[in-house]
Amino acid sequence: MPTTSTSKYAYIECDPNLCVGCQLCEYMCSFTKTGEYNSYRSRIRTVRVDEVLITAIACRTCENAPCVIVCPRDALTQDPLTGIIDINPTKCDGCAWCIEACDFGAISINPATSLAEICDLCKDEPDGPQCVKWCPKEALKLTTPDQSAQRTRKKLITETLDIPSKATEPR
Repeated sequence: MPTTSTSKYAYIECDPNLCVGCQLCEYMCSFTKTGEYNSYRSRIRTVRVDEVLITAIACRTCENAPCVIVCPRDALTQDPLTGIIDINPTKCDGCAWCIEACDFGAISINPATSLAEICDLCKDEPDGPQCVKWCPKEALKLTTPDQSAQRTRKKLITETLDIPSKATEPR
């Protein structure tokens, strides 16, 4: 079965042009999942690259997810409708093969339990991913590859034709 790092499922996308690296997404994630404000317990990561790029990384809900395929204990399963990856704590032994298989660096091992942890898009929260909800710069959004591609095409056409965006149009 071929593995790909693309998805038909919803995932959290970060606009690095809007992200300021405040880490509020990490704190809200850790609080939602563990009840404590601890960025090390977050399932989303803020990443800085050479002081030029700041972005956040969470599970991309890949189709044929490599992390699921590579797990030797079948501890990871992927919901066929949502793409959300669940980790069965009775099967996971913390071997970290899933971490090695993830192209995005979106899986971590909980130091207290020695079990893998991954973003589940706050599936139990009625208002969705808390990182998206609380991002002060609206850099995070829940999107799909089709929606992301549509935004990219629109931006490219707008820039090519030099059409002002709604945000810059006079009122």
